[in-house]
Amino acid sequence: MIIDGKKLAEEIKAELKAEIFKLNKKIRLAAVEVGENPVTKKFLEQKKKFASAVGIDVRIYDLPADITTNKLRAKLAEIMHIKENIGVIVQLPLPPQINAQYILDAIIPEKDPDMLSSKSIGLFSSGRSKILPPVVGAIDYIFKAYGVRPAEKRVAVIGAGRLVGKPVAAWLINQGAAVTVIDENTADPALHTMDADIIISGAGKPKLITAAMVKDGVVAIDCGTSEAAGKLVGDFDLAVADKAALFSPVPGGVGPVTVAMLFRNLVELSK
Repeated sequence: MIIDGKKLAEEIKAELKAEIFKLNKKIRLAAVEVGENPVTKKFLEQKKKFASAVGIDVRIYDLPADITTNKLRAKLAEIMHIKENIGVIVQLPLPPQINAQYILDAIIPEKDPDMLSSKSIGLFSSGRSKILPPVVGAIDYIFKAYGVRPAEKRVAVIGAGRLVGKPVAAWLINQGAAVTVIDENTADPALHTMDADIIISGAGKPKLITAAMVKDGVVAIDCGTSEAAGKLVGDFDLAVADKAALFSPVPGGVGPVTVAMLFRNLVELSK
């Protein structure tokens, strides 16, 4: 079965639109973009489109690619202290000269719908956060929609990044899954993926996981995004869908639900 992320995102959109109407308040997201990146541009456009549909304002702050870490941090602090900015996000990846975590740590948890600051991560890891990182929230929503229960399942998480791998692995362990994290240092990834009931990938490498690397009936959740021949693609070869009990495509799978969860978080933070 192919996951219809767009349909799920529409469900969340309808719920949020009604909730925002009841709240009767202005909600604004500040999005900081550094430099020009075609992939991040696409993500920002998706966010703006979703926000517009539910009645949320998005203010984009475009900053030059050659900005220094200190200047970016100062600008971010300035943006964060604008009262009307209910939430603040920094579009990743940042240019190589920037210390990304130092920048993200400038965002206070009360204004961090992406949950990428160290304080927000700490609250999530200790179970004290009222919101989930958007990609975790998206996977949770997808699992519930399609009846997937990760407890006592063997799960391979591919990639250990701050956006997908780390928060997803932490959440799965909390759900009672047996988790193996696979990164570039893992000697034989196929050894682990062949044994997995669920595979969640966020490596950002096209066709990283082939059909030969998975067993029949696997749940394959693709959170990886990269560009190949001008198109947005995921980490799984499309042939994996033929063996999977449940498969999330890129685009149209986890991505739209993750965007929806970002705005669900923003609405929660506005209360």
